[in-house]
Amino acid sequence: MNNYLDLDIKSIHELLVNKKIKVSDLVSEAFQKIDDNKLNAFITLDIEGAKKRALELDEMEVPKENLLFGIPIAIKDNIMVKDLRCTCASHILENFISIYDASVVELIKDAGMIIIGKTNMDEFAMGSTSETSYFKAPINPWNKNKVPGGSSGGSAVSVAAGFTPFSLGSDTGGSIRQPASFNGIVGMKPTYGRVSRFGLVAFASSLDQIGPMTRNVYENALLLNIIAKHDPKDLTSFETKEDFTRLIGQDIKGMKIAVPNYFVSSVVDDDVLEVFNKVIAMLKEKGAIIDYVDVNHIDKAATLYQIIAMGEASSNLARFDGIRYGLSLKEDTLEDLYKKTRTVGFGTEVKRRIMVGSYILSGENAKIYYNKALQIRDDLKKSFEHIYENYDLILGPTSSRVAYDVNINHDDPLRSFMDDILVMHANMGGFPSMSVPMGMISGLPIGIQIMGPAFSEARIYQLGSFIEKELNLNLKAREL
Repeated sequence: MNNYLDLDIKSIHELLVNKKIKVSDLVSEAFQKIDDNKLNAFITLDIEGAKKRALELDEMEVPKENLLFGIPIAIKDNIMVKDLRCTCASHILENFISIYDASVVELIKDAGMIIIGKTNMDEFAMGSTSETSYFKAPINPWNKNKVPGGSSGGSAVSVAAGFTPFSLGSDTGGSIRQPASFNGIVGMKPTYGRVSRFGLVAFASSLDQIGPMTRNVYENALLLNIIAKHDPKDLTSFETKEDFTRLIGQDIKGMKIAVPNYFVSSVVDDDVLEVFNKVIAMLKEKGAIIDYVDVNHIDKAATLYQIIAMGEASSNLARFDGIRYGLSLKEDTLEDLYKKTRTVGFGTEVKRRIMVGSYILSGENAKIYYNKALQIRDDLKKSFEHIYENYDLILGPTSSRVAYDVNINHDDPLRSFMDDILVMHANMGGFPSMSVPMGMISGLPIGIQIMGPAFSEARIYQLGSFIEKELNLNLKAREL
């Protein structure tokens, strides 16, 4: 089997332009790798559709300026792809077929990319290990006994294992960046509204954001160039016209970077801090200005996330009632139909979050909990914006620890929230944030998080590419 997909994107593109390989070769290689490595990264594979589309593209002239033409990509299974299943890794949507494309999928198809299939995930994106999936968790390609992270675990595994150079994930409280850290890849949560959410199955609407997951920073920026477009079907979407690769390769001398003291406190494992501090020392040596700062309310993110996300989830998931679409278990009364369908259709974690969220939004509780959480969330956002008045970017570890053993969080519903205590802040403020590999600990990768003010993705890519180049890790999952 050829390993064209292991090449960098420019090399693959050159081979396509010069007709030394075909798009069909890339698609066949992707499916062969998926079949050879049983990592359960996908819930649905579109073998027939992808190969048919590849043959169509083989007959076209390869656009020299479009580096993504003919390149395989994986899509998280909560993003609509017409005529493919969209299960959200849940029994209740196990046989649901999408009748339209999400806006990001339309853009990906317009760019000539080939959708290989839909990736495994935590059920309805609720979790941080992908173990809540009805279809069983994907396997971490670095160590099969460790969790792959979540909720975009399958998308991260697909890239880390070399199945596809690109994938799409969604990030509500760290669900792109945390699995990116656990799998040694690059994951970007863009500014809220930068990428259309039309066609994304909602978890927490004020927090959700689709973003790219890739092998390196440059390729991440290329994919964001494709999917960051204004969409009139999403009222939170805004006009954006910029090249996110434009600052990649520029020096960082004089760049002002803040490190919140909370991000280097006792909530982070010592071995993670040791790796992080080495990166900080390198950046100082290269001319970056780095200060340690306090951020008001920064330690409240997990609590805020639980209240806001579960409240919004209970509202969004009310639509899954066994009547309009998805699983339907017939009963004599409407109430019994609702009850039985939702009891059987939803998994334990989803039911737990729906029940807590319903309590949060019930009567006076909405004022006591949800509305109060929104006020504190706004204060937290303003605290970060105050930091950005004096600093270009914020740095910290992506995760407080490396990937841990499978099957250890099932009896501790709070543990999954604590996995994301360093990454939730970007969702609370709507800020862009990216995880880039920063080193290895006991044979497992760990990421560094770069967060910036709204619309600062290009600056984040500048620093991320600099770190990537200086560290020169060249990570490759060793389980394969």
